[in-house]
Amino acid sequence: MSTAAPAARATGLSIALAGTPLLTDATLALTPGRVTAVTGPSGAGKTTLLRALVGALPPGARVTTGTLDVLGHDILALPPEDLRRLRRHKLAFVGQDPGSDLNPRMRVDRLLTETAADRRRTSVPDLLRAVRLPAGERLEHRRPAGLSGGQQRRVALARALARRPEILLLDEPTAGLDPALRDDIADLLREIADSDGLAIALTSHDPDFVARCADDVLALWPDRLAAAPAPAPAGSGAGVVPATAVQAARVRTRAASGMPPVVEVKALSAGIGTVRARHRVFAAVDLALMPGTLTGITGPSGCGKSTLLRTLAGLHRPESGSVILHGEHLAPSYRRRSRDQRRRIQLVPQNPLGALNPAHTVGATLTRPLKLHFGLPAARCEERVAELLTAVGLPPHYATRHPHELSGGQRQRVSLARALAAEPDVLLCDEVTSALDTDTAAALMDLLDDLRTSRGLAVVLVSHDLPLVTGHADHVLPLAGPHSAPLTAQQPAGVR
Repeated sequence: MSTAAPAARATGLSIALAGTPLLTDATLALTPGRVTAVTGPSGAGKTTLLRALVGALPPGARVTTGTLDVLGHDILALPPEDLRRLRRHKLAFVGQDPGSDLNPRMRVDRLLTETAADRRRTSVPDLLRAVRLPAGERLEHRRPAGLSGGQQRRVALARALARRPEILLLDEPTAGLDPALRDDIADLLREIADSDGLAIALTSHDPDFVARCADDVLALWPDRLAAAPAPAPAGSGAGVVPATAVQAARVRTRAASGMPPVVEVKALSAGIGTVRARHRVFAAVDLALMPGTLTGITGPSGCGKSTLLRTLAGLHRPESGSVILHGEHLAPSYRRRSRDQRRRIQLVPQNPLGALNPAHTVGATLTRPLKLHFGLPAARCEERVAELLTAVGLPPHYATRHPHELSGGQRQRVSLARALAAEPDVLLCDEVTSALDTDTAAALMDLLDDLRTSRGLAVVLVSHDLPLVTGHADHVLPLAGPHSAPLTAQQPAGVR
């Protein structure tokens, strides 16, 4: 047990925004050389607590009770220049959507040295190795768009470590990472806490990760557990799919009688990088997405899972192969597809904060596809927005909130609701449960099961959670990188 004085301390801290509690009665002490994990369901205030520790509360949020001291300062009362100096030299924060914080125009090597404590002595290869990024792939010469979500997360961690802070704050640092990398990151955090005397605080929904690296655990709970109802079953009248039992039976009957695939993928290959530094991420992928089925895509970080989804959605140009929707070859570019083709394939991205317009309310975000694709009048749009929010487990009054007023899990559900608003035939879900607690993730998977059963939605789910994938998927496609044999989806029992 460390006897060092706490580097930061919160006592009975409660924070609210426009009368809505964001954090209730949180007490913790961050001590040099120790790792503190903050756990709890989505919406409990985990991210709010970390952001308070760096003096970065959402606009309009305020402390209602309690105190907060960081390195001897009331950080929420510091003048702007003093706060910038403290963040620059003493604090490091890696958010839940780290890719959104990486300058898209900068290469990895410059990102790591830009804010390093000592640029001349900072070794980019050593930093990359420390966060378990592969050597020999010239990652330091890529820009963030050329990295997978897991690689972006580790680059952001390396960038934080390069600053040699006294306090390191990490919001869901292993979201989107496979179990082996999760354990590596846990061991790395444990090592730097012990060797460098850092005070580390992190949020996580992963009990195995917490058990592996944390000395102390703070469990937070929402002030109003009843505020977020569970997703409504499809066909209940409150959900996004007003399908009847007869319609659901027709879907199952058609599927059993040899229904053709919604989407066929043939010999698809894709790469990332520039012409001179091109890296192929997957090769010769064959896939058939059938109505009413869920296809799971698994594999290590960097193997091309997210790139495959983006290629299907027309957001990443393939090197070869084809994508066929209802028997019609799709243009490789989203911009060259018709509006109806775009509507039929919807992507729920891994990092929703970067995909949601910060200037728009949730209601405006969900209303746009309703008007664009269906021309619904304003009154019906308002009703539909309420139905969509209820279906993904959020109360209708969240329509008035902006993305910065939501937790990471709540933003993920808004992103899902936006995709469902287009009433797609194919739903591409990129790590949609990685930032959710176990109960919320289970409810979300139940919702996806209801959607595909009731209206024949074909779902593709990228996840590192193999038990979750095999428990829900009809087929599993294990990606292992471009040098493996040609890939075809397998039955879950065949996954090893």
